[in-house]
Amino acid sequence: MKAAQLDRYAKAGRLVVREVPVPEPAANEVLVKVRAAAVNPLELLLVAGSVRLIQDYRLPQTLGNECSGVVERVGSKVGKFRPGDAVYTRLPLERIGAFAEYVAVEEAALAKMPAGYAFDVAAAVPLTGLTAWQGLVEVLEAHPGQTLLIPGGSGSFGQMAVPIARALGLRVLVTGNDRARERFLAMGVERYMDYRRENYWEKLSGIDLVIDTLGAGEFGHELSVLKPGGRLLSLRTAPNGEFARRSGFPWYKRVLFSLAGMKYDRAARRQGKEYRFMFVHADGAQLDRITQIVGRHHITPAIDPHRFSLDRINDALRLVADGPIRGKVIVYM
Repeated sequence: MKAAQLDRYAKAGRLVVREVPVPEPAANEVLVKVRAAAVNPLELLLVAGSVRLIQDYRLPQTLGNECSGVVERVGSKVGKFRPGDAVYTRLPLERIGAFAEYVAVEEAALAKMPAGYAFDVAAAVPLTGLTAWQGLVEVLEAHPGQTLLIPGGSGSFGQMAVPIARALGLRVLVTGNDRARERFLAMGVERYMDYRRENYWEKLSGIDLVIDTLGAGEFGHELSVLKPGGRLLSLRTAPNGEFARRSGFPWYKRVLFSLAGMKYDRAARRQGKEYRFMFVHADGAQLDRITQIVGRHHITPAIDPHRFSLDRINDALRLVADGPIRGKVIVYM
């Protein structure tokens, strides 16, 4: 089979498409014939070696973190899936490999696709959906009635996070471009603010939870709108000691991550607030829950119109890096 592999870490690295053996599924694994794989900014970080402290691979490594496809074969201990099932997954970080014609996936990381969804649309769901679910449930420990603010939330993350947050009983506020206003209000957003016309930090206060999608430059503003005891989760700024402890990393990584996030932790503590960071992990049971929400709310992630075959994987990575893109970039098998 064909697979796109990383041979060496480099900021401007390229993947090599080569023939490799079709993986043999273990007893608890499912062999999936990949139909569509999503290309994310995470792939760029992996190519550059930017997340080696979190996960370092023995090269060459087939890349690709999320995909959809059809079950080809199942291991002897697999009971939930059978050949012919349409499935999707965010692969376990230590066992990625979606940029290939076949991938072996642990049953516990796999879920059946939402009914009626095309493979490319389904492939755009797992990573974003699990990020939203785990961020709200595991990291922020959100509970019904709390207020959530998502600055810069009018993109693909917000499209997934808002209905999940609403399903969890949260009141949701979003800032973004005016084009998305009506769509997000229809999802149940309580307040939508056009970032070009309103500064949310001048209008809002007493917020329970913030999910940052914009990075370190927005940290001060986001922290300022939180109430005392509020929690700020960043998807982009910096890992910290709390993230390292929650992830079960060894002591030396805890020290390194504590140093990396120290200024953000200190700034939050001075105001009686909490700073958190996360890295999404595979979970088929959670993806089942997300599938129900996606189907109920008819969430259809935007797909970029460019069509890439596996042989053009480096063109797909370049588009994600340089843009402009109009939705999730997909590689079709």
